[in-house]
Amino acid sequence: MRSYELMMVVRPDLEEEATKAVVEKAKGIITTGGGVVEKEDLWGKRRLAYEIRNFRDGYYAVLNFRAGTEVPKELDRVLRITDEVIRHIIVRPEE
Repeated sequence: MRSYELMMVVRPDLEEEATKAVVEKAKGIITTGGGVVEKEDLWGKRRLAYEIRNFRDGYYAVLNFRAGTEVPKELDRVLRITDEVIRHIIVRPEE
């Protein structure tokens, strides 16, 4: 299994429960694919550097996880079609 880091920006106009549900959805995809979430870091609402989809703020969440090579592909596919997520990126940190 490889180490990955997911950073996603969730729409700021959602209720707290809906925002947590989006994070849990991502964690569920990781664990369903046989991965392990090692660290969850919720940064909260922050100002964006530039406007994205008419939003000036966003709720930042970072997940560090270990998984096989298929899990990031599935996670990327699902987050692309999730309307609540305005940006995301999955990277492999240097070891």
